[in-house]
Amino acid sequence: MGYNRSTGTYDPVIPERWSGQMKDIKVKVLVVEDEESIRRFITLNLSAAGYLVGDTATGEEALVMLKTFVPKVVVLDLMLPGISGLEVCQKIRETMQETFVIMLTARGQDTDKILGLELGADDYMVKPFNPLELIARVKAVLRRGAGFRDPKEIFNCRDLCLNITASKFSKSNHEIELTPIEFALLRVFMENPGRTLKREEMLNTVWGDDYFGDTKTLDVHIRRLREKIEDNPSQPEYIKTVWGSGYRWQQES
Repeated sequence: MGYNRSTGTYDPVIPERWSGQMKDIKVKVLVVEDEESIRRFITLNLSAAGYLVGDTATGEEALVMLKTFVPKVVVLDLMLPGISGLEVCQKIRETMQETFVIMLTARGQDTDKILGLELGADDYMVKPFNPLELIARVKAVLRRGAGFRDPKEIFNCRDLCLNITASKFSKSNHEIELTPIEFALLRVFMENPGRTLKREEMLNTVWGDDYFGDTKTLDVHIRRLREKIEDNPSQPEYIKTVWGSGYRWQQES
């Protein structure tokens, strides 16, 4: 479905159940992909799912459209002519913390995936892929941005403060920018002090039960979060690794 192996092309898939389910959603999605058939395939399916879609074939134009179109989600190819997808991802993270990035790559090596995640991508997909999976990934990242329903608004731990209502995080009274994924992960930790959280449990909580990725995605985001909240990320005081299982939030020093 989507990718036609006999012809080597992408055929548009217009699933009615997605279209009807999301017809009123006007979330903006920017597709950055230099291969026209793939770009058209993605654009048609996201449009059918109810998203307002912009598209471009170059990183240079993508940087312009980020300012004029202002998307909530960017579907970004890793290998672009000129300014690469990695460079575009870096620019997004420098100026648009609330924008989600789903990176596309034709290569399946872990190093490519990890590099994209290290630079701030929220998720990745390896081509070729099913269009329903892409739509599911877009829905999943948007759910993360919506946050969790909980009456508690502020979490404090030593010199850290997570303000849910204001969507702000501070350390020693200095505000620190977190991506939506980092914010969601930190909230899960601070809601469960002292409890070992298994990787699969955290993936289901933050990414959703329908997430198709692997635990490497979680580990990279944890590493990035540590770099922002820990005095010494290589010897963390807050996010402890529980070998063979997952992670634990250390409430007391």
